[in-house]
Amino acid sequence: MRKSNTIVYALLLAAVLLIGRSKASAQSVIPVPLKVEQESGIFHISKTTRLYTNLKGKEKRTLADYLITLPAPFNAGINGKKNARENVIILQKKENAGRRQSAGNIPSSPESYTLEVTPAHILIQADTDAGLFYGLQTLLQLAEPAGEVAWKVQATHVEDAPRFTYRGFMLDVSRHFRSKEFVKKQVDALARYKLNRLHLHLTDGAGWRIEIKKYPRLTDFAAWRPEAVWKKWWFGEDARKYCEQDDPHAQGGFYTQDDIRELVQYAAQRHITIIPEIEMPAHSEEVLAAYPEFSCSGEPYKNADFCVGNERTFTFLEDVLTEVMALFPSEYIHIGGDEAGKAAWKTCPKCQQRIKEEGLKDVNELQSYLIHRVEAFLNAHGRKLLGWDEIMEGGLAPNATVLSWRGEEGGINAVKTGHRAIMAPGSHCYLDGYQDAPYSQPEAIGGYLPLSKVYSYNPVPAALMKDEAGLIYGVQANLWAEYIPTAEQCEYMIYPRLLALAEVAWSDPARKSYPDFRLRALQAVEWLQTQGYHPFDLKNEIGGRPEAAEPVRHLALGKTVKYNAPYNKSYQAQGDKTLTDGIRGDWTYSDGAWQGFISRDRLDVTIDLEAELDIHSVGADFIQVVGPEVFLPAEVIISVSSDGTDFHELTHLTHEVTKAEPITFRNYGWQGIATTARYVRYQARAGKEFGGWIFTDEIIIK
Repeated sequence: MRKSNTIVYALLLAAVLLIGRSKASAQSVIPVPLKVEQESGIFHISKTTRLYTNLKGKEKRTLADYLITLPAPFNAGINGKKNARENVIILQKKENAGRRQSAGNIPSSPESYTLEVTPAHILIQADTDAGLFYGLQTLLQLAEPAGEVAWKVQATHVEDAPRFTYRGFMLDVSRHFRSKEFVKKQVDALARYKLNRLHLHLTDGAGWRIEIKKYPRLTDFAAWRPEAVWKKWWFGEDARKYCEQDDPHAQGGFYTQDDIRELVQYAAQRHITIIPEIEMPAHSEEVLAAYPEFSCSGEPYKNADFCVGNERTFTFLEDVLTEVMALFPSEYIHIGGDEAGKAAWKTCPKCQQRIKEEGLKDVNELQSYLIHRVEAFLNAHGRKLLGWDEIMEGGLAPNATVLSWRGEEGGINAVKTGHRAIMAPGSHCYLDGYQDAPYSQPEAIGGYLPLSKVYSYNPVPAALMKDEAGLIYGVQANLWAEYIPTAEQCEYMIYPRLLALAEVAWSDPARKSYPDFRLRALQAVEWLQTQGYHPFDLKNEIGGRPEAAEPVRHLALGKTVKYNAPYNKSYQAQGDKTLTDGIRGDWTYSDGAWQGFISRDRLDVTIDLEAELDIHSVGADFIQVVGPEVFLPAEVIISVSSDGTDFHELTHLTHEVTKAEPITFRNYGWQGIATTARYVRYQARAGKEFGGWIFTDEIIIK
């Protein structure tokens, strides 16, 4: 072990490398601390500065191991006995931790800390080593370079604590595999911004990504496919087939058990828990291709759901989970539970026999049977079950925690029955959507989720009582990778939106301000770029769709709309008033302004103008997003009438619908010599080849 000033030299250099050229101040920290008081004076760090800590044993070694991983030339030396009062950095774990009240209005939390910077010293205090670690992250963001081997910190007093215990990010490594080194790189960023859970989506139909020694076909076969890009593999002529690892066309990969141990340890050094997800009962095509005996048909490429009536299925699941638990010390094991088709269960003799023997009502309760049984197995091994909100179908397992993704309803229902919930609604937390004007971005699955919308999210629904709100365990951002083939694009989709989620998860809502955050995010983007990340360049953000900026005035504004065919209840927007409320849609069909139609007759409405008026034009915008099967109409008919019975056709438009434009907007309308009418009928029909959804936001009549 080298002398004490060596580690300080290393720490000093690390800060220079970490901070880059961005200006640092009390207002530069993400997430924003609970309390910051900037004071006069500067603390200068030089080669003679000493670093002390009273951490001992494993905690001290963890800190030393973390410091080693920072940029060279670092070593693990931490100063021994404290013998200086000035020019020192002190990381002090408080005595009697956990048996004292927090000072002032700072919430009591094992991750809270205080940071005091004076011209003479820097003192970080916390009840735990995790708190000290987060204080160190704040210090590194506050610092700014002051020479090659020196940096300076404005005198500051910080008191800080997290809002939520669970602050998470989910990375899908099934659809497109990411290397161990890539995952470590993201762990570094998560730690900097005080996120503490990394949820790895390790298994799905696109590939199995973790070594299970008892079932080698999972990684010899189910981890490989003959096409690297998910979209080509999923929609290709010979779609959704797997191949042997030694096939010359094999693409994919998996983490060995040693890889997992390394990742878990690396994350733990940064106070991040990795939560594994093993999908069941659905999204299991890859398993059932490798081991078809666990499917209802007994044949490969026939089913996506495990056969719940087959006792061997549970043997397999318990074997897998046993190996997974040996690798991951996490409180939770995520078991998926989402989007089960359940169709095969309805005719499978084994599943029907299970329903009969267990006295179950239907296939929903059959899924609940599997969830309950798997939870009991996990609980018996000291673990808890975490799953997507579909695990509530048929009855929620007693000790399960719900990760709510289909809006907030699943989370609300969970906490009202006494269960923990983690909020991750697609509307605010799905980072696979476009983050700027879609025409300026790489192809995404659809949707529009700018930085400002992520930042606006409050994970505690207003409808909850105080005791119910206490069961909101945290919040999580999810990145599904179907349309993200490269590591660079993956980072582009993550950052800086994950930083907004980090502030949502950590900071007191009263401390939040989007204009202030955006300035800090611009600095963070610069830092990420200097460190080799590939974030979205926020300074060039285009922003929302121009049409959505202001309400539009026209003859039909506020007028009654008769729906000759119904809109879909899942995308009803503002209901019957949507198409004449003056509100135009933004870049996504799910923003509450676009109304969706998927009924047989698609869009067919009649607008009553309440009086005969001169009409010069009628038009409506439509959106196409190929990923979720939202298409432009193939046919539009616009007609007018004076009595609401006899209609005269103004135009009949046809359009060849193609998938050549992944996302586009188009207006379909009529414009001509004025005609007098009271009623306007607008019809839009989908094409026969693709079908799918039709969305429009406003029928504008002038």
